[in-house]
Amino acid sequence: GDDEDDVPETPAPGGKNYLTRTGYDRLRAELFTLIDEERPRIVDVVHWAASNGDRSENGDYLYGKKRLREIDRRIRFLTRRLEIAEVVDSSLHHGSDQVFFGATVHYVDAVGQEATVVILGVDEADSAQGQISWVSPVARALLKARVGDVVRVVVPGGEQELEILSVNYPAPEFRT
Repeated sequence: GDDEDDVPETPAPGGKNYLTRTGYDRLRAELFTLIDEERPRIVDVVHWAASNGDRSENGDYLYGKKRLREIDRRIRFLTRRLEIAEVVDSSLHHGSDQVFFGATVHYVDAVGQEATVVILGVDEADSAQGQISWVSPVARALLKARVGDVVRVVVPGGEQELEILSVNYPAPEFRT
């Protein structure tokens, strides 16, 4: 196969792939969309393009084949990640002042810069939205600490001290 350009998974301690329920559902939805909709659509394009004669200069055919490889690679990736996923219900810690997976942590550094981060799974964290993966240096420093604690993070160029100002978790959803 052409697996050599597969994205290497971030090695997680103990091979765990923690995800929130939201993150898990999002990846699962993506997987099913790829399998049920996207892939069959591209297969049709490839078949249609293949019936149009010369494949070497056939843009639709070449693009379709390339897209199909990308889709298949993503399907394999998502399947593997979901197989080892452990869904963590962070609302179980609602009301706690200690940092666990799924926490929203508000902290201040030594020069008074405040920041808020959400500690999420490797496959769901979006740094553009202030989300960090639980294996990142900042998350590792924060995990298990409590409000009022000062933790040390090794960052490029030295060490940083962060004081935890608040810790929040989603409220439990009542399921009837």
